Parts: sequence; C-alpha cells; structure tokens
Amino acid sequence: MEFPEFEHNGLLVAMSFIVALVAGFTGLSLTKDLSSKTIAQRKIAIALGAVALGGGIWSMHFVAMLGLQLPILFYYDAAITLASALIAILIVAAALVLLHFRERSTGTIVFAGALVGCGILAMHYLGMSGLELCRAVYSPLGVVLSSVMAIALCILAFYVAYATRTNRNIFIGTVCFSIAVVAVHFLAMAGTNFVAVEQITEFGPTISNEVMALGVILSSFVIFGAFLWVSATYLVPVGDTGTADAPPAPPDPTAEAEPTRLTIPCESDGNRVFVRAEDVAFVRADGHYTQVYTDDERYFCVWPITEAGKRLVDGGFLQVHRSYVLNPDKVARFERTKDKGRCTFKAENLPPAPVSRSKLKEVQAFLAPDPGAVRAV
Repeated sequence: MEFPEFEHNGLLVAMSFIVALVAGFTGLSLTKDLSSKTIAQRKIAIALGAVALGGGIWSMHFVAMLGLQLPILFYYDAAITLASALIAILIVAAALVLLHFRERSTGTIVFAGALVGCGILAMHYLGMSGLELCRAVYSPLGVVLSSVMAIALCILAFYVAYATRTNRNIFIGTVCFSIAVVAVHFLAMAGTNFVAVEQITEFGPTISNEVMALGVILSSFVIFGAFLWVSATYLVPVGDTGTADAPPAPPDPTAEAEPTRLTIPCESDGNRVFVRAEDVAFVRADGHYTQVYTDDERYFCVWPITEAGKRLVDGGFLQVHRSYVLNPDKVARFERTKDKGRCTFKAENLPPAPVSRSKLKEVQAFLAPDPGAVRAV
C-alpha cells in the first residue's frame, strides 16, 4: 500500500530548525581561533565541533521524523540509525581537519563545504533506509534538488564562516548551514512516497518512535548544553575572573626600561616553547602554519607566514621569499644564480633558504653590498 500524502507536526518542524541552528553555531564557534591553540587543543576542538555539527544533522533529521505522521505504525533499525549518525560526524570531522590542518585556500574551503553537504545527504538517505514496516520511494527531482541545495548552501556557509573568522560571519554561516540541513530533509521528503512493507528486515534491533524520542532528547540535550557553554565565551570576556582588578602601581621614575625581547610561540613534542627571535635562523611556511628553525632545532609555530613576516621584519629579519623569513645574522653566504638566489647559514646542518626573483636586489643590497661577495653563475 502506498501513502503519497503525509503530514508533519508543525511544532517539531520548527524545533528541528532550532536544533540545526544551535548545532551549527556550536560547531562553527568551537573551531574559532584555533591558530592560537596547541595541536592537542585543536584536535579536541575539531572533535567536539564534528560531534556538534554531525550530531546536529542527525538530531534535526530525527526530530523532523518524529513529526512525520503516517497512517501506519513504523519503526527504525537501530544499527542503521546509529550508522547514519556516525557517518555525519566522520564526514564533518574530515572537513574540519582539512580546514585546520591544511592551507586554508579558497579551494580547500569550497571542498570542505561540499564534503559537509555530502555528509548531510549521506546521513539523510542512510537514516531513511533504516525505516521498518514502510519504505521510502524518492522522486528524481527531490533527490536532485536536495543534493544541489545541500552542497551549494554548505559551500556558502563554510566560505562565509571561514573566509574571515568573525562573530558576524560565524552567525551568517550558521544560518546557511541550518537552512542547508533543513532544506535537504524537507526537499527530499516533498518528493517522497511511502510504501507499506509487511516484514521487518532484521539488520539490527528495531526501536520505536518512543525510544527514538528519548535518543533525540538526549542528543539535543548535549547539543544545547554545548551551545550554552560556547555562548558563555561570547558573553564573558576572556580572562575576566569576576573580581575587580587592583589599580596598577605607579611607574618608578628611577627604574630603567628593560628592552622587550621578541619571542616566537612554538611547540615541541606537545609542549609550548617560546623561542627568542635572535636564536632563530629562518622561518618557513608550512601550509597555514610555519616551521621555525634554530641552529640545532626545528619547531612548529601556529603563526602563518604572513604573521611571522609582519612581526619579524620589524625586528630586523628579511622576507626573502613568500614562504621564507630569515635572520640575516645567521646567514653565512648569499649566492645568486641568474634570476634566482639562495642563502646558506652558518649552521651547516640547516638547509639553504631560496630567494625569490622579486627579492634579489633587496637581499643583495642588505647581505652583500660588495659585489665581490656575490657568486654569479
């Protein structure tokens, strides 16, 4: 028996959109300002963000499904239902890893958004395949429209939220993500018919709407709790302990001002290390981050090469290449080969740093003002 017409409970439809909105805001906010965090902290934040976004996709779908009103009784396959949640979380996690551990180019952002859109589609259609005692029959138009909307809106959401990581852009990205999740579900459902099936497919244990409601309530409770926790970071200024700060002590006119030493925040074996700028030989771009080389060590730094260049050039460093900033005091020799160049360092174990064509004259004037010091090939 086929049921071409069905209804949704309006209250649960509205609730499903709120769940998607809250999950989107929580997930995108958890991954804000990760460049200033350690690798371990970034991994934890990405895991939590993936659970919030992927779990929100799953919760939105099944909140809406609880509002589905059919003239027959139907159940859900527990194993398939669980798999649909896991696939959404894993696909979102893959997208977040790309965004936070690769160079965040426009292509990366677009690919990550498309990947999340595919995760929404995979979650929806896998979750629908878990229905027992009835089977969903999709229309080609509904599948195409839901697919286009999911991928397009998720690309827009992640492009807005990650192009510039401001609170305003995160909120706009949240709205786009929420519309994408809801649009996929209801566009696909609009072209779906349901056919009664006499037997239950025993892939996994079956769960009723009542048990499903408990699971959805639990997942929504976790998502809303995370939302409240994340929201507090927007309301309470960072470092605010809730107590009045003591008035600053008046400056001592007899005290000599100490020179400020520039240090670079780095990581080594999971520990935070502050490397003095004068100990650094050069800094090399590594995707969205950098590698810091001293005479005998190499460190990971959360600064992008643009930030490193901005801070270090003022301290006497040279930007010799778009991917290299070096300390001229550590350079042993500058060599020029036609339209290219390179700098070798006093520490023999360090690799040479390339000099781009656009920087040749500037570097030569600084490092080798005497033409005899330059080896021309």
